[in-house]
Amino acid sequence: MTYQSEAQLEQLLIQRLKSQGFDEVKIDNEQELMENFKEKFSLFNQDKLKNKPLTEKEWQRVTNDILGKGVFGSAKKLRDKVFIKREDESDLYLNLLNTTDISKNIFEVTHQTTVIGKYTNRYDVTLLINGLPIVQIELKRRGMDIKEAFNQIERYRKHSYKGLYRYIQIFVITNGVDTKYFSNSDRNILYSHTFFWTNEKNERLTNLNDFTQAFLTPNHLIKMISKFTVVNDTDKMLMVMRPYQVYAAEALVRRATETNLNAYVWHTTGSGKTLTSFKVAEILSSNPKIKKVFFLVDRKDLDSQTVSEFNKFAEGSVDTTDKTSVLVKQIKDKNTHLIVTTIQKMARAIASEKYEDVMSLYKDEKVIFIIDECHRSQFGQMHKDIVKHFTKAQFFGFTGTPRFKENASQDKRTTADLFHKCVHSYLIKEAINDQNVLGFHVEYIKTFDGQYDEYDDTMVEGIDTKEVYMADERISLVSNHIIQNHNMKTQNRKYTSIFATESIEALVKYYDEFKTIDHDLKIAAVFSYGANEESEGKDEHSRDALERIIQDYNKMFRTNYSTNTFNAYNSDISKKVKSKQIDILIVVNMYLTGFDSKPLNTLYVDKWLKYHDLLQAFSRTNRVEEQTKVFGNIVCYRNLKKRTDEAICLFSKTDSVDDVLMKDYDYYLDKFNDCVQALYTVAKTPSDVDFIKSEEEKKKFILIFKEISKLLLILKTFVEFSFDKEKLFMSEQTYEDFKSKYYLIYDQVKKQEKNNVSILNDIDFAIELMETDKINVAYIMNLIRSIEFGDKEQREKDINHILSELDRADNPELRKKVDLIKSFLKEVVPDLSEGSQVDEAYGDFEDAKRNQEIEEFSKKEEIDIGFIKDQISEYEFTGIINKDDVRNGINKPLPFLKKKKLTERIIEFIKDLVNRFQ
Repeated sequence: MTYQSEAQLEQLLIQRLKSQGFDEVKIDNEQELMENFKEKFSLFNQDKLKNKPLTEKEWQRVTNDILGKGVFGSAKKLRDKVFIKREDESDLYLNLLNTTDISKNIFEVTHQTTVIGKYTNRYDVTLLINGLPIVQIELKRRGMDIKEAFNQIERYRKHSYKGLYRYIQIFVITNGVDTKYFSNSDRNILYSHTFFWTNEKNERLTNLNDFTQAFLTPNHLIKMISKFTVVNDTDKMLMVMRPYQVYAAEALVRRATETNLNAYVWHTTGSGKTLTSFKVAEILSSNPKIKKVFFLVDRKDLDSQTVSEFNKFAEGSVDTTDKTSVLVKQIKDKNTHLIVTTIQKMARAIASEKYEDVMSLYKDEKVIFIIDECHRSQFGQMHKDIVKHFTKAQFFGFTGTPRFKENASQDKRTTADLFHKCVHSYLIKEAINDQNVLGFHVEYIKTFDGQYDEYDDTMVEGIDTKEVYMADERISLVSNHIIQNHNMKTQNRKYTSIFATESIEALVKYYDEFKTIDHDLKIAAVFSYGANEESEGKDEHSRDALERIIQDYNKMFRTNYSTNTFNAYNSDISKKVKSKQIDILIVVNMYLTGFDSKPLNTLYVDKWLKYHDLLQAFSRTNRVEEQTKVFGNIVCYRNLKKRTDEAICLFSKTDSVDDVLMKDYDYYLDKFNDCVQALYTVAKTPSDVDFIKSEEEKKKFILIFKEISKLLLILKTFVEFSFDKEKLFMSEQTYEDFKSKYYLIYDQVKKQEKNNVSILNDIDFAIELMETDKINVAYIMNLIRSIEFGDKEQREKDINHILSELDRADNPELRKKVDLIKSFLKEVVPDLSEGSQVDEAYGDFEDAKRNQEIEEFSKKEEIDIGFIKDQISEYEFTGIINKDDVRNGINKPLPFLKKKKLTERIIEFIKDLVNRFQ
């Protein structure tokens, strides 16, 4: 059998692109890229240049304006104007893109452009718009793993994507059979953030030809870049939307511009509804026929995370105050087209006679209301009042868990009753299949025996359930079970958890019980208390209980909160869960809907949940992260089996739970043992790995052992797991020995010359599957990003916490950088402010320190700095230092022994430098 070669695939792609409106252009290197850009940029802006070409000095001003930026900065400039002063002192505004009249843009395709950066790289296919490289396509021949193309792009991003290549917005990877796309970034990109394109029915278009016809057309690319890519100001990154988000947004825009009918979008929890809904609001607010777009959220949802999410898309778009007057002022302002507010504030504004004149301005105008989490906020009198006031309003809802007749609201209405038609759906089973969210591993733990059977609902409902569930013995049993199994569930605290309890009383009782157990977990709690709650029969008012919980929190994290500063306390908890500083957060209802945290992987449940409440709570755990997070862990201390199955079947439109719930322990055990037997056909013992010579056999070993590691990761989350010789076909020691060999091959590949044609170069070794350290470089960088830069006192506390974490780190990669990071915290962090690009600042700091050390060493030893840099580059590239080359490069006359010692110092310096700064 012969495979279609990569070159053949490339040529077929280029022919298809040419037929779709791209002109082929030959660009061999970076200089020719710049020359082509100069020509096409001038042609594109010829109307503004008015037959007066740019002079060399003016061209220099253009390049000064557009170059020297990171990916995020370049993306901002792409959507902005280029401003220069002409030599005659006149102002000149030029464009890089035309997003309104697509035909005005110049579309080109080139291939095999050679770029020399840290190493020499040759890019497969590049799509240019007005001379700028906007889309980069990397191909692998059919039969190869598509992830190898992804890894190749990651290498290019580190080694040679610079200059105009910083303007790349979208990457495409393909092996002809499977094709995916993803956005560019200044940060490391996770493979989990690559997406398949689909049709409107969520059917994948994986074949390169189908993908090219649908995605790589001039019209579609401009649309994706201008409308469906978010330039996230908060996180300083690009976010390209997924196909179901694009189709939903387009469906609602059509609904708004072509009809006066309501509609809703059903996209499963965790699939990015907030981004989709806000994009719809943004697009509609620019339509002159629509006078106002109101983005409504429930007040209880307008927490620190929601505000942060909205501000990612439009800085300062959310009014966080309870003042109705602020909303009225926004409504009165004709230049304010998009307003984010709460449904409660809108209802008050409508009901108040004081604001009647302003509110009547839009009573009979076309306005749009976009309602997030519409399964909750829309069921009540407030909604009726808003509908009654705005006679020509359209209502668009977004929900991950719609109301059906099975889970209708208290007044028996469904989502369709209020919003009419569902214009697009994306179900949890589809999201799991696309790996946009994870499935669930649910365990049901029996907590009492005897006369009552917890698994018989009829018997449980017939007893005093509160007495049973709140019994001291049971509270102790559950608390100890959580403590004993927490490390296993969270992979030695690499991840975090939430514990959902039935009531404030139960929460406090569990919190106090945890304090009696010997452990070193960081446990926090949060709940909203009633100011005038019933206190009869209670030993403690809930506010008093929360006050002492907060005081414990203050001691644990050196903060200074109280119930008087509840919002700040709650905001800090949100931040600390996301940065993995809290191991277990105990809640009643808070954080069970709308809270997104990728490091959260476990939910302990001791409360009754059903339908939308159940799936919403479970979905806190299933956000996609690294490969080590394979599913969301759910540990139920109540009989939720029937309710879980009912919820999953309802919201998946299926009679089966198999697409959503993980299999049982025996299923993964059998798969693990099958893989072990397959491994033994490649290498019977760890020492046999040393005798594997062919790259094909090494690749086979890598792929099988990687799968074994992934399955072992899953097995370890089950309570029944142990390295039992009779059940597992591999002992723990044998696994560790094989892992050492795996690392050995990994290290060898990393040291190989990258230009060698090796099938191992872009193999995904998935080293993170083997890592168990919580305190690593990524963890510390996450803490630095979470520093409160705007609060000097809190900033110092955050810095001190990071310093203490650095002191107890044992991760070898992190230990190399401890001194560097400490210097960064001392020298740079105090001058950063809210909105600063932490990653970019750290990268600049590392580069400066590296260059400073090289300069100081070359001065001290009186060695040419160019020679030292060449030797460093050679070592980084090959992993080898040629001692003779170093000795021969020392030009100054020295006695033999002194020259020998200097040679050794140079080699030692190079190795140490590369080790710390790689």
